[in-house]
Amino acid sequence: MMYKPKLIALATLYPFITPLLIDLVFLWFSAAKYLERFLLTMEENNGEEVKSFKELGICDQLVDACNDLEWRVPTKIQAEAIPYALEGKDLIGLAQTGSGKTGAFALPIIQALLDDPKPFFGCVLSPTRELAIQIAEQFEALGSGIGLKTVVLVGGIDITQQQIALAKRPHIIVGTPGRLVDHLSNTKGFSLRMLKYLVLDEADRLLNEDFEKAIDDILKVIPMERRTYLFSATMTKKVRKLQRASLRNPVKIETATKYSTVDTLKQQFLFVPAKYKDCYLVHILK
Repeated sequence: MMYKPKLIALATLYPFITPLLIDLVFLWFSAAKYLERFLLTMEENNGEEVKSFKELGICDQLVDACNDLEWRVPTKIQAEAIPYALEGKDLIGLAQTGSGKTGAFALPIIQALLDDPKPFFGCVLSPTRELAIQIAEQFEALGSGIGLKTVVLVGGIDITQQQIALAKRPHIIVGTPGRLVDHLSNTKGFSLRMLKYLVLDEADRLLNEDFEKAIDDILKVIPMERRTYLFSATMTKKVRKLQRASLRNPVKIETATKYSTVDTLKQQFLFVPAKYKDCYLVHILK
């Protein structure tokens, strides 16, 4: 929780802020965060009773990992997608940004990995390196108690370091299509011939002209016998085309509305001079 370090720092300046007060404030924030997620999930489900991760079929080890991340109640996309994923179905998930999509595909993949631990078990493709890093962090957090190994393959990072990470044979690969193709072509001993799960996140953005050839190249070298999850904010013509080409009898789950983000996601913009944008960014982040 981000608030606790700040409270501890304040305590060094103001002696009246006691450890007990810090713990009470910390618990208050934790409870507020849980309540916000619970109410949002209830609203998504139109007041219907929400199942727990355990009731969805998630194993105890991963339920504990969810609790550590303060995921007490599944979001709508998680509640609808996870049971089908655990049955071995291909999925098309249409859900808003910020709706918990990563958990909807990460939990079933990690649970399957527990039953059959192998390197290069799953691959997640993302349109941006920032999103790829976020997805990898979620996998690492959920798999921290079981020794899950991930690697991020994106541009702007030394390719040699990525090759070293691939040589350690991670379980999960998260990356952008172009850099993954680079490694498939140039990294000795690396292939996805044994891949079990492929995820295309933000598929509507992955299928623009910048990525189309790379996606085709990847689909040519991975096994036909695999599970494929396609997540997108919208169902475009290109997404439908990819569905026909790479998914087998998929289950379609639609929780998105005409808006691309959930109500609780805060979005702000600030007009700043271009030459000073880095300074403004650093100031805001502090």
